[in-house]
Amino acid sequence: MVIKILGAGCKNCEKLYNLTNEVVNELGIEAEIKKVTEFKDILSYGIMKTPGLVIDEKVVVSGRVPSKNEIKDFIQKYL
Repeated sequence: MVIKILGAGCKNCEKLYNLTNEVVNELGIEAEIKKVTEFKDILSYGIMKTPGLVIDEKVVVSGRVPSKNEIKDFIQKYL
């Protein structure tokens, strides 16, 4: 599983990255978590507001930081 955090490195982007890492560790799954910070790369996913959460190349949320439980639900859908 590849999980991407889309954003330029703002506070919310970092929060989403940290929450996602926590969830992955709690679930005990193998996942590569990448930060996507280049504007043109972020736009290629069709989102206009960051942060964005992408799981296996599918945008699951953008423009807000989901709760830890929401992130867990998103990840479990793709397992």
